[in-house]
Amino acid sequence: MKTIFPKKEAHIPKWFVIDAKGKRLGRLATEASKLLRGKETALFTPGVDQGNYVVILNADKIEVTGQKETQKLYYRNSQTPGNLKIETFKSLKNRIPTRIIEKAIWGMLPKGVLGRTYYKRLHVYVDDKITYKKSKEGNKKQLTLDSLDETKWTKVNF
Repeated sequence: MKTIFPKKEAHIPKWFVIDAKGKRLGRLATEASKLLRGKETALFTPGVDQGNYVVILNADKIEVTGQKETQKLYYRNSQTPGNLKIETFKSLKNRIPTRIIEKAIWGMLPKGVLGRTYYKRLHVYVDDKITYKKSKEGNKKQLTLDSLDETKWTKVNF
């Protein structure tokens, strides 16, 4: 009996939509990273790209428990001396709320070429509208949670 080894070409990625309104940061990040990697499939193999696309809406309405809003710190550095920037969760949520979710999910993905491929499939939006370019002329189209086509998009509730 031979072992079945899935091929990358045989996988058709799916699109998942997660509404972050009222969700906890860590629980949302673990669910999104599982979907990005494709761990819900029966033939999951860690070294093969079987990931999906994940769209997260309402990033500014994410929640954390306890004192994390004032105590959790985010660091960034441009590698020049004396340029370390430290920012709290609350101030980063006011400034760039999408970065909080992106950094949480990035920490849960594998580091390397495959992890960077998964990360490119993550799309985080501040409001509940999905904005994308429809044509080369730059016409933008917007989708909302209510107008999503059920055949292409899967809403995730956890």
